[in-house]
Parts: sequence; C-alpha cells; structure tokens
Amino acid sequence: MRNKQRGVSFLVVFLAFVVFALAAIGGMKIFPAYSEFVTIKKAIGAVALSEGRAGSIVEIRKAFDRRANIDNITTLAGTDLDISKDGGDLVIAFAYSKKIPMFNNVSVVIDFAASTAPGGGVDKE
Repeated sequence: MRNKQRGVSFLVVFLAFVVFALAAIGGMKIFPAYSEFVTIKKAIGAVALSEGRAGSIVEIRKAFDRRANIDNITTLAGTDLDISKDGGDLVIAFAYSKKIPMFNNVSVVIDFAASTAPGGGVDKE
C-alpha cells in the first residue's frame, strides 16, 4: 500500500502569500494617514498647553500653523480647528476624512476626529 503524503500544497502557500502581501500593501498605504493623525493630536495637545487660557483664537491658530509647519502636517490648517472654551478650559477639536486609493478604483475612506476636551482622545500632559 502506498502512504499518502501529508503537508501543505503549493496552492495553499500561494494563497497565504497573496493574502499576506495584500495586507502588507494596505498597511503601508494606511500607516502614513494614521501617523499624521497622531501627530495632529499631539500638536493640538501641545498648543492647548502652551496657549492655555491667555491665547486668543487667532494666536492659537497661528501656534498650530507653526507647529504644523515643523511637524510637516499638510492635511489640516489652523483655520480648520474648532476652538472654544469649556468652563474656562481651552478646547481644540478637529475632524476630517482621508481618502486613500488602494488600487484601480478601490479606495479606503477613514474619518479622523479628536478633541482636547476630557474624553476627546488627546492627552494634554
């Protein structure tokens, strides 16, 4: 009697490689957008701390623009920020969508939003 061979077929290995390659390409295209979002969150947290209670809205927008220039933030400008006061605390918020083309006519749209308000997802410490 013949013994049956056991193991992984070439087709299974090839399909696993294709899935891994597509996931890697998707991750490499999405990572820069997420990285910029994290940079923007850090920037509004730093601006909220530095400008604090004394800064006017114009000064806060200029401070963000200076920080955006240094950190190479191109998606958002100071004019896109929602700035308000909540019980004496400065609250800076933003929201935007980023469309990332994957291949041919397939794209991924990610909605980003954060705020310096408590529970807004930004650490001011």
